[in-house]
Amino acid sequence: MAKKLSLLFLVSFLVSMLHAQQAKHVVLITIDGFRPDFYLDEKWEAPNIRGLMNDGAYAKGVNSVFPSMTYPSHTTIVTGVQPARHGIYYNGMFEPNGSTGKIYWNASSVKVPTIWEAAQTKGLKAAALFWPVSADAKVSYNIPDIGSMGEGIRERYSKPTGFINTLKKEVFNGADKIEYGHDENVAKIAAYVIKKDKPNLMTIHFFWVDHIEHQEGREGDVVKAAVRDADRGVGIIVNALKEEGIWNNTVLIVTGDHGFVDVKTNVSPNVWLARAGLLTDVKTDDWKAQFYTVGGSAYLYLKDKKDVNTLHQVQEMLGKLPAEERKLFRIIDRKQLDAAKANPEVALALTGENGASFGGASTGEATRPGKGGAHGYFPDFHEIQTGFVATGPGIKKGGVIPAMNVRDIAPAVAKLLAFPFPSAEGKIPAGLLIKN
Repeated sequence: MAKKLSLLFLVSFLVSMLHAQQAKHVVLITIDGFRPDFYLDEKWEAPNIRGLMNDGAYAKGVNSVFPSMTYPSHTTIVTGVQPARHGIYYNGMFEPNGSTGKIYWNASSVKVPTIWEAAQTKGLKAAALFWPVSADAKVSYNIPDIGSMGEGIRERYSKPTGFINTLKKEVFNGADKIEYGHDENVAKIAAYVIKKDKPNLMTIHFFWVDHIEHQEGREGDVVKAAVRDADRGVGIIVNALKEEGIWNNTVLIVTGDHGFVDVKTNVSPNVWLARAGLLTDVKTDDWKAQFYTVGGSAYLYLKDKKDVNTLHQVQEMLGKLPAEERKLFRIIDRKQLDAAKANPEVALALTGENGASFGGASTGEATRPGKGGAHGYFPDFHEIQTGFVATGPGIKKGGVIPAMNVRDIAPAVAKLLAFPFPSAEGKIPAGLLIKN
């Protein structure tokens, strides 16, 4: 009888352990501009994030997409594919006759399935807070990232109807305006949603660290303060999960979209094209070639995609620049763009070197002193890598991932929540899950 009771106890214990290993919730937080040193180097005050690292798994570096920009990277995170497939090539849209401020903001721009759709199809509840390219996404709760398009647009596309007014009243004590820029406020909104409805999948975008790194560069007291703010935001969400009794069956992931590079020089490559007679005035459509610049990289558009002569002229012109200008960029040719599954519409790209970032001017000096920080570079060096920390049921405690890609996150989320997601190109990193 004693042996039979022992066997029953063992079976019961094993069943309970298996049940405990099944995640019912995944909360995915991105800190825009998140770097691995924020949790690997103790000079950064991030006790909450470092606590998650110590209780779970972490990556020494996560490779971004090209360009290593917020909107393409975040779209890769929720689709598991590179920009050439999902169709979000930059934050803003290339407009051949000059920018009018159009950005990628509506989820209908994404050409492939997202983990939000897959989760909801499975009968799970999804939420997206301040996520890029998420307006009209198939989620139960949504406050989209709409850039500078205005609060009217944000409120119109938020879900459920009247959500922002409810938050002003119930979370922010009747405030007329919510200061979204502070990550603690975004975290308070996430905590409200957790307490209200406990979604199975939440994707949450913090963006204050990125804002400060653009102003200050990689280092400094103001950057440290922004990292502390993001870390406190993570702590608010952890506390909400614990207070609602779902911490033990929740996987919490803190990751990002790109790293940062200190800027020493601003480069305007369209000045070179203008000097070569290839760009006169985009507004009157008087151009043969133009660069679309996005911080750490620039993309060559040909007015006629088949204009091989103009492409050769540009290549020759770049090769003949003075050495002090050539050292500021590296050419990414079409073969490399294809390998990176980057924008299929351009002839070539430039990625900044030696502290260079790019601007769109076509008049004045081609180079001038720069300051602050930038991203958007080709993602093949450590400074532009982002970070990744995860803890919860199914995550390997003590797991260390030498390197992974942002496209690897979606299949891991799908595996944790047990829904199919066959469209993803990414692979679950070795060392992340107890059983991959």
